[in-house]
Amino acid sequence: MAAIDFRTASVKTSFSIISMIAAVVSWNDCRMTRNSLNKLTTRELDDIGLVRGDIEAIATGTLIR
Repeated sequence: MAAIDFRTASVKTSFSIISMIAAVVSWNDCRMTRNSLNKLTTRELDDIGLVRGDIEAIATGTLIR
């Protein structure tokens, strides 16, 4: 007869320091991207194939083309 090992995954209820640091780094990357793209002129954005409305989606990484 084979033994069956049931293991359950425990869910962490608190944030670890690493996940908090990762969240801050991600937020800062979005902020820097947003600020850099907002400094470009409309013509410069057009040269790279973007419009002002795309900036937020690019900063958050949700732009789908």
